[in-house]
Amino acid sequence: MASHKPRRRRKEDTPDTQNRDIVRSNPGKSNSSPQYPLESFLWPAKKSVSQWVTLPLILMVVGLFRWATGFWGYSGFNVPPMHGDLEAQRHWMEITAHLPVSQWYFYDLPYWGLDYPPLTAYHSWLLGKIGSIIDPRWFALETSRGYEDQLLKVYMRATVLVSEYLVYIPAAIILNRKLGRMRSVSTWESLVALAAILMQPATILIDHAHFQYNTIMLGFTLASISSMMGGRALWGCVFFVAALCYKQMALYYAPAMFAYLIGICTVPKPNVGRFLGIAFITVLSFAICFAPLMLGAIYDQYRNIPASPAEEAPLPTLITSLPFSLNEKAWYFPPLLQLAQSIHRIFPFARGLFEDKVANMWCAIHTFHKLHKYPLGQMQRISTVITLVSIWPSTMIISLFPYRELLPWAMASTAWGFFLCSFQVHEKSVLLPLLPMTILLGSERGLDTEMRAWIGWANMLGVWTLFPLLKRDELRMPYGVLTLLWAYLLGLPPTSLSLYFGRQSRKGELKVLTKMLHLAFYSAMIAWHISEAFVPPPEDKPDLWVVLNVLIGFAGFGICFLWCSWQLILRSGLMEDYFGVRMRIEAANRKKKQ
Repeated sequence: MASHKPRRRRKEDTPDTQNRDIVRSNPGKSNSSPQYPLESFLWPAKKSVSQWVTLPLILMVVGLFRWATGFWGYSGFNVPPMHGDLEAQRHWMEITAHLPVSQWYFYDLPYWGLDYPPLTAYHSWLLGKIGSIIDPRWFALETSRGYEDQLLKVYMRATVLVSEYLVYIPAAIILNRKLGRMRSVSTWESLVALAAILMQPATILIDHAHFQYNTIMLGFTLASISSMMGGRALWGCVFFVAALCYKQMALYYAPAMFAYLIGICTVPKPNVGRFLGIAFITVLSFAICFAPLMLGAIYDQYRNIPASPAEEAPLPTLITSLPFSLNEKAWYFPPLLQLAQSIHRIFPFARGLFEDKVANMWCAIHTFHKLHKYPLGQMQRISTVITLVSIWPSTMIISLFPYRELLPWAMASTAWGFFLCSFQVHEKSVLLPLLPMTILLGSERGLDTEMRAWIGWANMLGVWTLFPLLKRDELRMPYGVLTLLWAYLLGLPPTSLSLYFGRQSRKGELKVLTKMLHLAFYSAMIAWHISEAFVPPPEDKPDLWVVLNVLIGFAGFGICFLWCSWQLILRSGLMEDYFGVRMRIEAANRKKKQ
């Protein structure tokens, strides 16, 4: 009888696979010690506690912080007549719950007209129906405008939390573990990274304080990345189409995703079957997302319900600009009208280059040279060209080197390019480039000194640029608590300088230029907060501090864009031949000198 062989312990759970910078060895002691507070909190779970105990604890803690953040105010609280983002979301629940489908994208457009893709409308319909059962006054047609009941606020906050725990958090958990398993990152280290990812302050503040549902779109994006990394490209397409059909901002990732899909269909040799499968599933996914809207229009036509309550509603530009006329009595006209109107509402080309004051290129240039004097169409074309130029290197690299581990880097690079250069950018759009950067904390060496310093700095800068928006909503306190807490947990300035001057700095080999750069921005952010709080701006420059926030943020985000693009180039292996030739030349020169 063969002797029993005990099952080998998984490599990912062995202590020697720990990230080299995540623990610190003490001379003369056999045990290691934690390096920063987040690691200290999870240290007892390193060896003796199962991940199935630790994971629920993490989810409960991050959920508690999200719910506590919701106790504060929100966008537009007590600010009539338009109020703010919570009222916009509530109003969409109101109209989708009470109006025919064909009127969703036409109804009273000046008052928070629906301007998001169909999945947002379906989500609003579901939440509006549930809320109307609890209290019909919350979503009564027209009479509920500006309704600010406290129970309504609790319900709206709860819908954000539940939606996030159904979409975003499961996707983040799965992708985080997948990133770890690709390079044998330990389970415990992945849990540390997961806690850092879920405590990201910008996402919590925008969705749970200011009030939005960004995490649904971000969750579908994470699910798409996870599917791509698992070799399930078709499911990746389904999830990414869902992200696009929930919020059009997911287009920031589209060039990188498209280039990656082209790459896996052409490298190392063309795969026609895979290409056709991806194309078919993508078209089918879009068709399924828009089908209820278009079929509802056909059904409403059958019931003689007009697309707009107004007698003479203007046709969308996409229809009036056609070189031929359409028969408005034909059966196909209502669904085409719905499709054209939804696209017209989703892409607001009639608006300006940027929304409010945002830390991108156009707002920074506008500070010194006013851009509104140029024709809007001309500025649209210029911004489109510059955006395409900025994302071209990253899309080319990911298409030529379609490695799974490069996808988050390419998505971060293209998202930064869109945020900095594209048309109609909002401050909250900074969540998009921050997401793929932050998720990399769970990758190989993601908690090393260099990665933690760069990703932490980008997140601190990103949430800092959101302060003027959060200040208008009276959200200074949750901003300060969540931002400083995240900095403390990861050992970042201003709570700690160990990354830049301590043993971690020497061990992680942070370059002097990186230290100077990061610390200069941290110092500028601190000085800005002190000045903004205690020094009133001149009367002729009332927006001085906001403009300075834009200029500093733009400079920092430009550096983030360059760093992500450079990391993508290095990790693709594109520079290996160059560096190999340089090393051989230097070796030959040294040999000659000898």
